[in-house]
Amino acid sequence: MSVRSLSPRPKRNVVERLLSLFTEVRGGEGATVLQLALNIFLIFFAYYIIKPVREALIVPVKITLFGKLFEGAEIGSYLSAAQALLLLLVAVPLYARLAAAVPRRRLLNVVNLFFIANLLLFYVAMVTFGEGPPALAILFFIWVGIFNLMIPAQFWSLANDIYTPAEGKRLFVIVAFGASMGAAAGGKVTVWLIEPLGINQLFLVAAGVLGFATVLTNIVDARERRRAARGAAAQPQTEEEPFSKEGAFRLVRRTRYLLLMALLILIVNWVNTNGEFILRGAVMETYEAAATEELGPSASSEDIEQRVRVQAGSFYADFYSWVNILGVVVQLLLVSRILKYLGVRVAILILPTIALTGYTLLAFVPILSVIRWVKIAENATDYSLQNTVRQALFLPTTREQKYKAKQAIDTFFWRAGDVLSAVLVYLGLNWLRLSTQGFAVVNIVLVLMWIVLGVAIGKEYERRTAERR
Repeated sequence: MSVRSLSPRPKRNVVERLLSLFTEVRGGEGATVLQLALNIFLIFFAYYIIKPVREALIVPVKITLFGKLFEGAEIGSYLSAAQALLLLLVAVPLYARLAAAVPRRRLLNVVNLFFIANLLLFYVAMVTFGEGPPALAILFFIWVGIFNLMIPAQFWSLANDIYTPAEGKRLFVIVAFGASMGAAAGGKVTVWLIEPLGINQLFLVAAGVLGFATVLTNIVDARERRRAARGAAAQPQTEEEPFSKEGAFRLVRRTRYLLLMALLILIVNWVNTNGEFILRGAVMETYEAAATEELGPSASSEDIEQRVRVQAGSFYADFYSWVNILGVVVQLLLVSRILKYLGVRVAILILPTIALTGYTLLAFVPILSVIRWVKIAENATDYSLQNTVRQALFLPTTREQKYKAKQAIDTFFWRAGDVLSAVLVYLGLNWLRLSTQGFAVVNIVLVLMWIVLGVAIGKEYERRTAERR
């Protein structure tokens, strides 16, 4: 719903002037952008409540198949393939059919209520069967992976539907900040709640938070409907125009811009997941060597493993603290200025430039301290600037593309990057015998492909935006 009233905008209030310290906020825009920021805050808050539950359930799982023992950490890495398959065959096609059959508000409510009902069912299952059944842990792991992609993608479809390209480029900075804060706050609150409440009660907490987010979604939707109703009668309202019966994946295949974005998402996540594997391997190698030297040759393997866990936990706590701090600083102080003065066409190339520099350095100096700062810079930029740019790329698309194609791109193609990374790791370790430098070289090749896609998408974005002026 991008129709705007032709009457002069009201003067900025105190809140809007305060928000303008971080990006340009005009009169009358403050209420909606803050509610959208709170909405995505709650969505990520709910996700980071159930994410530790997912890990707590999957880690102890052990399954024997075909005479081979599979443990939780390994099982979790392979379940990304199951998630991608379910998204391809079930979730995305069903979402596209629902989007074609019902108005926007009902679509948002039905999908949110479906996931809320799922959380309540998982709570009942946990109370009834306990934490023991491996099938329950595996099912919940797959469900969380789908929830984490579909609900945020749907929210950003709504945000893209509300704002014009010019408005979104300015205001997505604040909305995306809500996502960053929700992730950080959800993780902290879960640490406080998990012991006094227990795992089972967290399902109810997450369901309640997601319910509040659904209420906010309806408030924002109602406000934007009223705003559209006050718009010029000469501008037709397209918000309730029905979608075609065309599937989401077909929309992506036949639209060059969407296909380029799908390939971009796939490669971005592939590079990032490869980088996480490189970091994880360097952490284990470094701290295993340090623990062996510190404890001496007489130390048992259990003592060494315990020492590595403590040191690795301390490392990752510090690592994520730096990622979150740097990400918030970039989001608040730099993103709006980059988009305003350099534009999306340049902004889309900043993260791959950082990644190319970092992985080139790793190919020559593969030590933990270097890997750590490469990943801090990459992740912080990804969670701030790149995330905002990724959402802004959908601003100059049709409503049908915003809801249908965005779900396919942000879910299936994102998860496909995880699958390709898992395949690369398996082949690299068992067949190609790749070292840390070898995996870094693979990422360099992928980043070069990423830059080519980014240039093409930037050109198409500017062309589409110019057509809508």
